[in-house]
Amino acid sequence: MATVSAAGSRPAPAWRKGIIGELWAEFFGCLILISFGDGVVAMLWALTGSGRSSAGPLQSSGDWLLITWGWALAVTFAVYVCGGISGAHINPAVTFGAAIRKQIEWRKVPSYWAAQVLGCFVGAGLVFLVYNNAINHFDQVHHIVKGTAASVATYSTFATFPAPYFHNVLGPLVDQIIGTFFLVLFVWAIGDEFNLPVAGNMAPFIVGMIVMAVGISFGANAGYAINPARDFGPRMFALIAGWGKVAFPGDYGNINDYFWIPIVGPLIGGALASVVYDFGIRDFLIARLGEKPGVRGSGENPEDLPFQPEA
Repeated sequence: MATVSAAGSRPAPAWRKGIIGELWAEFFGCLILISFGDGVVAMLWALTGSGRSSAGPLQSSGDWLLITWGWALAVTFAVYVCGGISGAHINPAVTFGAAIRKQIEWRKVPSYWAAQVLGCFVGAGLVFLVYNNAINHFDQVHHIVKGTAASVATYSTFATFPAPYFHNVLGPLVDQIIGTFFLVLFVWAIGDEFNLPVAGNMAPFIVGMIVMAVGISFGANAGYAINPARDFGPRMFALIAGWGKVAFPGDYGNINDYFWIPIVGPLIGGALASVVYDFGIRDFLIARLGEKPGVRGSGENPEDLPFQPEA
């Protein structure tokens, strides 16, 4: 396919070079994230209603693999599309951590968060537009009324809820802190030029694999939101779409007023991961390599070492 050279083209408008472009990238990246992430959950209802699956949704662990792969690919392609503009945080916890690490100015954080939540809200609307018939069909067949306790299953197309074996907020809160901690820790690691950064343009795919790893290892307790915008934006859409208190404030019987857990937990986890990575890993790397990636301290010849991280 032929490409068009930028040489000789008209100068780009100034607004394309500033924060407007960054906010658009975060909005559009989150829209992609939810379109494919929530979309893979909606597929469970569609597969059953369309006759393409006879077992029914959520009948085996294979459904969980479908969901985790779907979310992994959703993150991968969202980062591929928008990463060149804003870095594709597509997660307020990552933005918060980046500000702590001085990778983004604090004044940008609120606008990034707003763009991320809005993108996730619109993405949920797109999923509803495509799959509303399938969701309604499942509810009708199983005599489920939106907004009742029985509608948690189809509500979960959009946002998360705690497992019934939790009876207070501590368990889900710890779950979200730990899941997001590992997510953000690994994101910083694969992008660190002093460490073992991902070669070529494979970083978005590896970020997707990080999300999958969290999902298959820490997902069942609370649905691995690990992203305040990913949960809150679609949760607000589900409220408007008829799921009522199940969506917001998030009343599930075993735990009520749940909505704040997938917001506060990931922000704490992202902050902790940022501090721990810089103090516990990056500072050691800089001490060993010098102030430039790939440069060892005095008296050490990199060629004499058994392994050298690529710059």
